[in-house]
Amino acid sequence: MKESPYNAQLVLEQPLDQGKWILLRKITFNDPSGKQREWEMAVRTTRTETTGLDAVCILALLRNAEADSPRLVLVKQFRPPCNNVVVELPAGLIDPNESVETTAERELLEETGYVGRVVRLSHTAGPLFSDPGLTNVNLALVTMEIDATDERNINPQPLLEDCEYIDVAALPLKGLMKSLAQMCAAEGCVLDSRLYHFAEGLRLGELIQRSVVEASV
Repeated sequence: MKESPYNAQLVLEQPLDQGKWILLRKITFNDPSGKQREWEMAVRTTRTETTGLDAVCILALLRNAEADSPRLVLVKQFRPPCNNVVVELPAGLIDPNESVETTAERELLEETGYVGRVVRLSHTAGPLFSDPGLTNVNLALVTMEIDATDERNINPQPLLEDCEYIDVAALPLKGLMKSLAQMCAAEGCVLDSRLYHFAEGLRLGELIQRSVVEASV
């Protein structure tokens, strides 16, 4: 009978090396069959006790009554580990004594210049892990709405630090995957996996909706 993955147990964590932002650890654990194994992992040094989370990732929807489809606000920045410009959802680390909502509002303003309103949190699903084979880094997904007619959002100006170089884009949700592919082909940039998964979910939803409509005709 195959053992359940829930039978695995952590035995020991040992530090291997540490930088300013990242700690490398060696994990000893018992696999579901009881065999002891080792694993290496990266850990952020900045996680706060307030939320138990490392970061927020923001689905920022820019709404305008005159537009056919809301637009998704994106950021483009050079990521040294990828040696490329990566197209991403706005995101950022949670500061000490800061709530998820406050972090999302702050990061959206700092990275894009937009003032938004939190409409949904991913808390009901628990913390979200973006690369669980490598790190325990976790985050909350925050959905925000931006009123394009708000005076503060007419000519948004990001509040970037001296070390930050970020371009902002806003693409319609309708046909998002196609727009992203065109952007990457034209600029030579690459996509963050979370953004790709979101765009693919929208694309599949459009296909399903189209097939339902065609079946009902």
